[in-house]
Amino acid sequence: MTSESVQDEKSGVEPDVVALAKVVAKLRAENERLEHLASTTAVLERAKGVLMARSECSATAAYEQLTRRARTAGRTLIEECWIVLGEMPRGGAVPAARKPSEPHGPREPDGREEGGSVFDPAHYTRHAPPRAAGHRTHAEVLGAVGEALAQVSGVRELAGTLLDHLAGPPVGADAVMIFLNTPDGVLELGGHAGTGAAVAAQWRSVPPVSGIAAQDVVHRGEAVWLEDPERDALRYHLIGEPAHRWPTRAWLPVVTGGSVTAALGILRTVDAPFDPALRELLWAVARLCAGSLRMCDAPAGRAGPSRTETVQAIFDALMGPAALLTPLRSATGEIEDFRIDAAAPQSADVAGRRGRQLVGLRVLECYPTMAGSSAWHGYLHTLETGQPYQSEPFAYEEVVAGVRRQSVYSLRVARLGGSLVVCWTGHDTETRQRELLADLQRLGNLGWTDWNLATDDVTWSPQVYEILDRDRSLGPMRLDELPRHLLPEDLPDFARAVQALLADGTPMDHLVRFASASGVKHLRVVAETVPDADGTPVEMHGVIMDLTARRRAELALLESQQAVLAQRNVLQTERLVAARLQHALLPLPTQSLNLADLRVDVVYLPSHDDLSVGGDWYSAVEMPDGCVLFAVGDVAGHGIDAVATMAQLRFTAKGMVFTGSSLTGALHRLNTLLLHTPDGHATATMVLGRYDPTERCLTWAQAGHPPPLLMRQGKAEYLTPPEGVLLGATLRPSYGEATCRIEPGDHLLMYTDGLIERPGEHLDAGLDRLTEAVRSVSPRGGNGSLDALLARLLPDEQRDDVCLLSVHLPPEPAPREERA
Repeated sequence: MTSESVQDEKSGVEPDVVALAKVVAKLRAENERLEHLASTTAVLERAKGVLMARSECSATAAYEQLTRRARTAGRTLIEECWIVLGEMPRGGAVPAARKPSEPHGPREPDGREEGGSVFDPAHYTRHAPPRAAGHRTHAEVLGAVGEALAQVSGVRELAGTLLDHLAGPPVGADAVMIFLNTPDGVLELGGHAGTGAAVAAQWRSVPPVSGIAAQDVVHRGEAVWLEDPERDALRYHLIGEPAHRWPTRAWLPVVTGGSVTAALGILRTVDAPFDPALRELLWAVARLCAGSLRMCDAPAGRAGPSRTETVQAIFDALMGPAALLTPLRSATGEIEDFRIDAAAPQSADVAGRRGRQLVGLRVLECYPTMAGSSAWHGYLHTLETGQPYQSEPFAYEEVVAGVRRQSVYSLRVARLGGSLVVCWTGHDTETRQRELLADLQRLGNLGWTDWNLATDDVTWSPQVYEILDRDRSLGPMRLDELPRHLLPEDLPDFARAVQALLADGTPMDHLVRFASASGVKHLRVVAETVPDADGTPVEMHGVIMDLTARRRAELALLESQQAVLAQRNVLQTERLVAARLQHALLPLPTQSLNLADLRVDVVYLPSHDDLSVGGDWYSAVEMPDGCVLFAVGDVAGHGIDAVATMAQLRFTAKGMVFTGSSLTGALHRLNTLLLHTPDGHATATMVLGRYDPTERCLTWAQAGHPPPLLMRQGKAEYLTPPEGVLLGATLRPSYGEATCRIEPGDHLLMYTDGLIERPGEHLDAGLDRLTEAVRSVSPRGGNGSLDALLARLLPDEQRDDVCLLSVHLPPEPAPREERA
């Protein structure tokens, strides 16, 4: 994205563009000078620190002393700095000026010379004054720090050295943290001292999010002074628990090479603000750290690819242009330019560079007229607020080889950490039309072909190569080569269509199957010819469409429809057989039954599902001893299996009770029967009752079935069920019996759960609904009254079978004199 510089105004370029191009060239030269100066700053800062420690002078005085000595001896400033550093004794620091009362004790041995680790806490105190030392002036502290920092070789050692010299008055530091800024905006904890292992592990990596003081320092280039924990906790996530562990904290930027590369944190237990003099001292310490950081080892970094590498990997898969821009800031924190750190393959500049060739370039070097434009302000606004920026189409003028070229673009900008992701779209008419045509062919999976019949030249669009799986290096396939790739059964019809096209000019629209490298493809070939003045075809235009996916979907749909139809026929046949079997096993009476002194009515309603038959059943029969046996049951499931299980239960229960078995004994045996069915998974519910007409007493038992409903003198009440679980659920069930006296005029309803259950509704709601319906429509006897009750209860879409058994004891006739 770099344009050629303009030498004069004869090229027709606006004077402002010429001036900007000259400014860019000047800035480039200045950057080179600053980079050279940055490479020597570390040596200069260390030499200044040594002189400050020796003579207890200020940083300015130390610099003047170095320049004066260099000028006197005829040496360069860097040569003089190396001479000062070379005068230091090996393995130790230059002795600092001591007060007369200070003892000259022997120097502690250097742990590195004895094989000790530089991370040993004892190493941090080798050159540090005692923690209990008296109050020192700011110049003394700064001189001691400068002397000690000249010897550090790592960021962790740097943090420990700072804590040793800043722990006492006047700073009173309790902990030191140094966060290093990585290219992807994540802060890595390069060094720490006094924080403890738990805090260091918790804050070893800080993502580029808001609410972190160290991130603010790096992004803004300004110091942050935290002196009120309660107020500061509302804005920042404070390091350490509890938040008032360090009441006052100072975070300062460390500037190297013109940009903020680290954040220095001074954490204190002193509950007092930083006065102006102390702030100036800590600013000076941060400047001394800049020189030492350049000479320290780089942080180990996190495992895995950096964010820039991840973004570049994503960009490599994009179809359009995009770039990742990282802001470049001045020493004051202002954004001077943006650097391109990642670029999509479709990104290009007027010089012809594409994709990764753009990485490392600067925006204002590439587009000098961007400075001060609305797009530039959009960059800054998005970087500051995080709100995406969408530009209206705007004209941009570039200069290529002295020729002006105007293009129209629209931008979309989003923030990613401390960087920007910029996507743009060109609105050139011709370019846009080509892009739209390419998108149309790709999305429609079609391509165009041209065949010049006079010169025998064939032209394909790129999508035709994709459709036919043909290597582009082989070039287009001639029309007479195409039949060799078609399936033999498609050749005759295709040959006739081509002959009619070339001979008579009849447009061609034909479906063929093409054998490609990836398999057989279903193609639609549409073509027409262009005749000359005599009507002879001289050119043929065609379109090839890949219908493979649609054809496969049609075939799959056809197979699915055939399978569904076959399955439906099977289910209908099964239902017919099951319905006939059910009718044979469970005949329904056409009128009321008179059993002993009772009148019994039965209603059975199948579900509205045409493909299944349920297992609901009943039994009402008078026994040889004059008692009446009642049973209502429901087998889980539908179909022939449910009907067969229903038949087993109905006839077995009747046979066991007829032969003298008790009701509970019959339920136990029926439970064993279901457990030993071939599938072993059948379950059922049942109500089983014996009515004694001499006592007018009903003895009943149940197996997980809804309780009978008794209607007496206009009041409806459910019978209290005895103990019982559904049949087939457990090897050791427990069943109990209950009794109920039937009085003249009583109605007793036994039913299956299809009468009361609704999807998504609690069973109690269905029981209440049945009670209200019985009160409103009293079953006076006969199927007519039961039909009215069912009409009130059942929904339009009945999903389960319903079996209802109504037992009625008619009222006794009144005495003759009362009738009279």
